[in-house]
Amino acid sequence: MSSKLKIGISIGDVNGIGLEVIIKTLSDQKIFDYCTPIVYGHTKVASFHRKSIPGNELNFFVINSPSQVQHNKANLINCWEEDVKIDLGEVNETGGKYAFLSLQRAVDDLVAGEIDALVTAPINKDNIQREDFRFPGHTEYLQERAGASEVLMFLVSDDLHVGVVTGHIPLAEVSKSISSEKILAKLKLMNESLKKDFWIQKPRIAVLGLNPHAGDNGLIGNEEQEIILPAINDARAANILAFGPYAADGFFGNDSYKKFDAVLAMYHDQGLIPFKQIAFESGVNYTAGLSFVRTSPDHGTAYDIAGKNEASDESFREALFAAIHIVKRRRETAELTENTLVITKLSRDRD
Repeated sequence: MSSKLKIGISIGDVNGIGLEVIIKTLSDQKIFDYCTPIVYGHTKVASFHRKSIPGNELNFFVINSPSQVQHNKANLINCWEEDVKIDLGEVNETGGKYAFLSLQRAVDDLVAGEIDALVTAPINKDNIQREDFRFPGHTEYLQERAGASEVLMFLVSDDLHVGVVTGHIPLAEVSKSISSEKILAKLKLMNESLKKDFWIQKPRIAVLGLNPHAGDNGLIGNEEQEIILPAINDARAANILAFGPYAADGFFGNDSYKKFDAVLAMYHDQGLIPFKQIAFESGVNYTAGLSFVRTSPDHGTAYDIAGKNEASDESFREALFAAIHIVKRRRETAELTENTLVITKLSRDRD
């Protein structure tokens, strides 16, 4: 049996660039040296998108379940039977409907242990809404499917790791949504993930303030003094190397982020704007805190360039390799821990 990981791939909005970047990535034969990809979609939809990439001859091997994979090919599971009308670049119900069918089937197999990790292509958070999907994004849906009490939206690249305390919520709700307990929970998740998933033994984590100039000692807000700083102190008491709070603008403007292994931002745009400015092409969105591994590119559906053969597959490729690396690190860590326990037990038995 092959030891290569089975990596599931959901196709996202059929009217966006998801399948374009998937097909471009899987057209590199070297990918099959590292994993066995399984795309959850439909052959006709994939063929439609492939035709928009001149000279691309990628063929999918159609299977009914992950147990039937061909390990040196791009595998595909048909998640519906009917024909789909694709309107490239348009936001419509069709795009959301089939994005959900792809995601649902992929997560079913992920939860069942049929695949080793999942890479999700971009969805439109509005048109995917339906009776079975009342979530502001992938992160919250996966949290429920995994039964996780807490997760962390974690944007990662080679040189930068940025997490957020609050995710897909209106800016007006951020201040009342943060608490010392929530910040501490995110710091614990981040610290654990950096150790387990990225093998950083003693991670140094910078925590950003909420207000301009990190509140200026209470002049521009008191969240830093009353909420954020106590959380940092609690984290340090728990042997987490957390520092701050730092004013976000100067922190990124003067490259202070390079002195730390990760950064915890208070809200979505505070963390994602500088991350995408620094690592847009190579950035990966990783959901820490799940029992399984899920990554995605750090861009959206990009309707404006859908079908024009202009989409870069770099971020998607990085997401695919990030999923592979994290799964392997987790397994090696588990093996080392298990071996240590066995050796310890044998030593005690001899004594």
